[in-house]
Amino acid sequence: MKKKKHTVIRLLQYMKDFKWHLVLALVLTIIGNAFNLIGPMMSGKAISYIEPGTGSVNFQKVFQIAVLMLVVYLLSSILTYLLSLLMVYISRKVVYNMRKDVFEKITTLPVGFFDVNPTGDIISRMSYDIDTINTSLSSDLVQISASFITVIGSLVMMLVISPYLVLVFAFTVPTSIFLTRFITKRTSPLFKARSARLGEMNGFVEEMVTGQKTLRAYNSEDSTIDKFVDYNEKTATAYYKSEYYGSMTGPSINFVNNLSLSLISVFGAIMYLYRTISLGDIASFVLYSRKFSGPINEMANIATELQSALAAAERVFRLLDEEPEKEDSKDAVVLDGVEGDVKLEDVNFGYTKDKLVIKNLNLIAPKGSLVAIVGKTGAGKTTLINLLMRFYDVDDGIILVDGVPVEDITRASLRKSYAMVLQDTWLFSGTVFENIAYGKENASREEVEEAAKAAMIHSFIEKLPKGYDTVLSDDAANISKGQKQLLTIARAMLIDAKILILDEATSNVDTNTEIKIQKAMRNLMKDKTCFVIAHRLSTIRNSDVILVVDEGNIVEMGTHEDLLKKKGMYYEMYYSQFE
Repeated sequence: MKKKKHTVIRLLQYMKDFKWHLVLALVLTIIGNAFNLIGPMMSGKAISYIEPGTGSVNFQKVFQIAVLMLVVYLLSSILTYLLSLLMVYISRKVVYNMRKDVFEKITTLPVGFFDVNPTGDIISRMSYDIDTINTSLSSDLVQISASFITVIGSLVMMLVISPYLVLVFAFTVPTSIFLTRFITKRTSPLFKARSARLGEMNGFVEEMVTGQKTLRAYNSEDSTIDKFVDYNEKTATAYYKSEYYGSMTGPSINFVNNLSLSLISVFGAIMYLYRTISLGDIASFVLYSRKFSGPINEMANIATELQSALAAAERVFRLLDEEPEKEDSKDAVVLDGVEGDVKLEDVNFGYTKDKLVIKNLNLIAPKGSLVAIVGKTGAGKTTLINLLMRFYDVDDGIILVDGVPVEDITRASLRKSYAMVLQDTWLFSGTVFENIAYGKENASREEVEEAAKAAMIHSFIEKLPKGYDTVLSDDAANISKGQKQLLTIARAMLIDAKILILDEATSNVDTNTEIKIQKAMRNLMKDKTCFVIAHRLSTIRNSDVILVVDEGNIVEMGTHEDLLKKKGMYYEMYYSQFE
């Protein structure tokens, strides 16, 4: 219950900037419902112009009342339309701000958050969950406000007509409240489970769509379909359970409302026989009773939708409440005039506290040096890069750049000191020029072309339909993976950074092209420190120093020739690729 209240308060906070809009919405609701409440009273008055016994009717008065009722209901419809437009505007603005906050929050979260949360689930929160909130705000909020005012107004009018008949609701209203609370209390967890299942299914679909080529290469279509069927069945079951039990609310309340109408008709007829109430008043009371009980039935149905909206809001606010990346220390300095000296002293790190990935690591990389890092899968090579970029903080030890501990440097200035190319290429929908110039603001055409030439991709770009103005499709699916990597290498070359990180950056290009790129990079990156993670050891023979990492420790260090002479782990790794 506390969590629900907290969620409702958070939603209301998003609406505080629109308080005057909400006041206007409330005014429109009150006036519109006032017109609606006039109708039954006028209907009863029209009936009173029918004389009992003789059957004579004052048609002039009845016609006047009918015209007046038409005008009243027309005005009510116009106000309801304006109210709907206003609420759509408010909900659109609220959802816009919420989606903006979620996206901004994502940009502040640490890399570790994305390592443990599926992309599809995050997207589901930004799309489906926020859309569910939008639907609830734009329609349910109006209905609840209108229903509340209608219930109060109808109750007042019924008390004026006959306080005795109102006693019927002393039994039916508590029954409706009890049933609503009983059902919603049991359906709330079902709606939470529904949102969670949908997020899981979206995560699976996102993975499978991204890996279509691998999926087909391994002929895994059937097994993938079977897995999707399982996810789909669980999601559909969660949907069915939440909707099935949630839909019980409406019929249950409707039964109670029909029971109240029956009781009113019986007792009203008895009172009419004893001449304590007129026929017109009975008609008006019945209409008001329908207006009184109808909104209660609507609110019971809306309760189901609100459960879904609250479950969606909880998932969104849970994301917004995630701990952001740790703030820079108050004394953190901006790293200017970077030289590129990097040093690691007794570094220990583990993704979990019980298992260290890096142990007692010591490394000195002087400025302008080319440092190659090799080792078996899981040895800690990529983890080392994550620590250098401060995507993760070390558990023990210290990392220094130009003699300054990285904890004392602002993250923004530290990361600007690096240019990085990962084995997983990332390109966005945009022109080739925009993709290469992504990391450097106001990059000129000449600078981009020079970087492309150095990365051996200029001639390929020139052959494209519009050259550097060619638009790449989503994730650059219209070019090869090797060409993607060359574009990301050109992007890294363009950035004026003193430290370069290449994490298996040339794994998708042929050996001859890789050697050419290494030579071009050596000429381009004079006085820059370069860290290269590579599996093809033949491509790092010209490195200033090669680090052999095994189980988080540097077991060997030296030049290519020195390490071969030692005939240790590097020797075995190097010659194993020729066997």
